[in-house]
Formats: sequence, structure tokens, C-alpha cells
Amino acid sequence: MSRYAREFDTDWETIDKDEATERAYAIGVAERLGEYNREELERIYAEMGSAYQKSLVELAYDEGRNEAAEIAETTDADGTAVWEDLVNGEKSYIAEDEMPTGGRDGLPEALEPSELLDRQEVDSTERVDKPNFLDR
Repeated sequence: MSRYAREFDTDWETIDKDEATERAYAIGVAERLGEYNREELERIYAEMGSAYQKSLVELAYDEGRNEAAEIAETTDADGTAVWEDLVNGEKSYIAEDEMPTGGRDGLPEALEPSELLDRQEVDSTERVDKPNFLDR
């Protein structure tokens, strides 16, 4: 059973535009992961009543394919992680551009401590010292 069939019920009779675009997106992701489901995609196209709705379904399908390809190229995430992230919204990997820089404590550079906030050593008797201009 494919990821798509596990996630979505394939025994539908009618489908609205929003659900059609969601399903087309998932089919695009699944196709990029090697699971082809053209019959379901054709059923979704056939259910759409206007050219505008069909174009939205096509855009969602293309977007799913493109985003899955981008994640596959920029990370070492497996197919299950890509599916969970894109279709279910549960990210389970770290992209290369999101990796900690490894500075002090592995924090990103922007979060590392700054010297600007360090307190300066203050001599408590400095206030009562003789001013420099009085020295000859």
C-alpha cells in the first residue's frame, strides 16, 4: 500500500477544490519519492468543473513534486521523513542550512554571547580620587 493510499481515502465519489489540491500535492510528493498514482490524479482532474480548478490542481501537483525534490537534494532525509514533513507537517530532519554552526555550545553565531553585554570592571574608589587636571 502506498503512502498516499494510507493517508487518503481513495474511495471518494465527489471532491471539492481544496481537498483536490491537497491530494494533488500529496500525489506530487509521492511521485517524487517513487510511488506513482496517475489514476488517482486523473480522477481528481476529471472531478474539477472548470479549467481554473484544473490548473490549481496541476499547480499543487507540481509544487509537491518540486518541494520533495528540493528537500531530497538539500538534506539526507529518507522518503518517510520527506512525506511526513510535506504532507503531514511533521518535520523530522534538519536541513543543511539550519544546522548549528558549532560555535560555543553549538549555538548559531547570532545567539552566541557578545562582549557588548559584559560588565566593565568598576573601581569603587575612583569617584573620590583626585582629578587628573590637578596633577602637575
